[in-house]
Amino acid sequence: MALSGCSTSPQAPAVPTYEQAAAQPFIKANREAAQQLVAGLPPLEIGPLLVATVVDVNDLRVSSPLGRTLSEQYASAIAAAGVDVREMKLRGDVFVREQTGELLLSREIKDIARTHHARAVLVGTYSVAGNFVFVTIKLVRTDTGQILRGYDYTLPMDLEVKRLVRKPGSDL
Repeated sequence: MALSGCSTSPQAPAVPTYEQAAAQPFIKANREAAQQLVAGLPPLEIGPLLVATVVDVNDLRVSSPLGRTLSEQYASAIAAAGVDVREMKLRGDVFVREQTGELLLSREIKDIARTHHARAVLVGTYSVAGNFVFVTIKLVRTDTGQILRGYDYTLPMDLEVKRLVRKPGSDL
């Protein structure tokens, strides 16, 4: 009887190892998306580049930890590809809304780009739909608004992505 009582007690979830963390596909998927976006484009044609916070397609004024994480990962992957990526958080003249991140509204892009000497900006949206999050990223020329290149991909709505999608103040 004593042994059967032990077998029904819930076990604590296993803590992931560094090897499991390194194999986590989230970063790989985002790095691949950023690499596909700039593939074949000369770095001098793209950069200097600004990376805006990826926003919820249903409300372009709102982002989430997911949008901010995607933007950070795109910036580091594109910089690793040799493009001059400018870090906006180091400058005091970019509007950064608490809980949102760097949002580049169309009317502000030219002024911000001029200040940062940026030729292009990476913008993006995500859309939550059932078991997937659909992500679209684009490289846009700051002087003309021309889309140089776009890339679409999906993320599975696994536990980690669910936690990143949540809005400030929501439960999960």
